[in-house]
Amino acid sequence: MSGWEDLPVVDTLGELARLVERHQGLYVRWSRGPEADLAAVSSTDDLTGVAMPGLSANPLDVEAWWRDRSVGLWVARRLHDYSHLPREKGPGVRPWVLKGRETGRGPDNEPLVVEVRPLCRLEPRVIEEARAAVARQENDWGPLRRGGS
Repeated sequence: MSGWEDLPVVDTLGELARLVERHQGLYVRWSRGPEADLAAVSSTDDLTGVAMPGLSANPLDVEAWWRDRSVGLWVARRLHDYSHLPREKGPGVRPWVLKGRETGRGPDNEPLVVEVRPLCRLEPRVIEEARAAVARQENDWGPLRRGGS
């Protein structure tokens, strides 16, 4: 099993965008790392406590409707959407990139991934670059968790 220190490091948003351009089927997962996740390869639905048949992850593949827009902005959006998770899930939760096979969907329609192969971890600077890229857009984007309910 891979721990944080065993994973190659991606230091910039541009480096992550180039990885996404070169490889299909990549996902980002926000967790305490592969070592913790690969013991069971199962996420738990926070609302019900039900174990799910795979790890919750978010796809990084660029959708066709994005056309020739910036891959860097696409990746920034994917990271920004879930950048609230370290605050909500607690210390040690960080993003890492994996390759795997979708086996279903979780309650938020997120892919559940099995046959997980950890590829790299993202330095905090990548998330800051993603936030800055999103902030430069004319629209008012926010992470998916947008307020109290």
